[in-house]
Amino acid sequence: MSRFPTPTRRLLTAALLIALTTPAWAQSHAHGTAAAPTATKEMPVDPPVDHGSMDHSQMDHSKMDHGSMDHSQMDHSKMDHGSMDHAAHKTTAPSEPREPIPAVTAADRLAAFPPIEHGAMEHPPTIHSMLLVNRLEQWDGQHGNGQAWEASGWIGGNIHRVWVRSEGERSGGRTGAADVEVLYGRSVSPWWDVLVGVKQDLGPGDSRTWAALGIQGLAPYKFETSATAYVGEGGQVMASAEIEYELLLTNRLILQPLLEATLAAKDDPRHGTGSGLNKVEAGLRLRYEFNRRFAPYIGISHERLFGDTADYHQAAGERARDTRWVAGVRVWF
Repeated sequence: MSRFPTPTRRLLTAALLIALTTPAWAQSHAHGTAAAPTATKEMPVDPPVDHGSMDHSQMDHSKMDHGSMDHSQMDHSKMDHGSMDHAAHKTTAPSEPREPIPAVTAADRLAAFPPIEHGAMEHPPTIHSMLLVNRLEQWDGQHGNGQAWEASGWIGGNIHRVWVRSEGERSGGRTGAADVEVLYGRSVSPWWDVLVGVKQDLGPGDSRTWAALGIQGLAPYKFETSATAYVGEGGQVMASAEIEYELLLTNRLILQPLLEATLAAKDDPRHGTGSGLNKVEAGLRLRYEFNRRFAPYIGISHERLFGDTADYHQAAGERARDTRWVAGVRVWF
């Protein structure tokens, strides 16, 4: 080194230092540029993934990190949820209860099913009865005033019963017409009874006894219907039919229309009865039920005679038609 002059030595020393430091500087610069490669030259770009065409049934979702997934960017409408195994996400309930159920003891059974004393039980009676006074009224007509009644009652069970029916009227202090019927009734359906028995007239003159056969019950649309045929002495046959309907204006205020007709097969001048349709009565009564057993009422009734029956009554000085205002009470026991 002493052979070179001093300036030359200094130049060589500087060149040697530059040569030694150049590889380290190049290596650090290469690492700095490799940290951020460009997508176009140094790293390939994967094509976008179509999740709608992916078969999720073959994917093991249990190993996926759902916490790092951005669910807001996922298109759930294209996912096949039907093929996903949701059963893997269910937790099974423990087979044994946390607290064991105690065994049922004899005391528990006795408390749940106490012994029954059949002798102390009250059974409903098999025999029932009822008495209904459908009309008990005072009437004031164009040709006088008077009283009238209509009542029926029965005693028996649900199938077999004995019926008693009666109706009549009084005017001027004497009974104009009245009758009593005693009938055996048998239920033939939930709504109808067949009746057979006897009827006894209690009016003035010769009393008559009739054999009766009829039917009564509740027709469709809740029409209370009764129709009875009577066979009397001398081969006389008569029939009567009655229809009532109850129209509830309120739970206690009830309007009751009524229509009753009487027919005869033969003329009977002695009793003022003609053949065919001989009498029709139509009424309208408005009652107020203080309770189901007691109900006063007011109303109007119109009565008309037809055919030979009207002629027989007019010949006796009576009217063939009459309109009456009525007031009365309806009770049952």
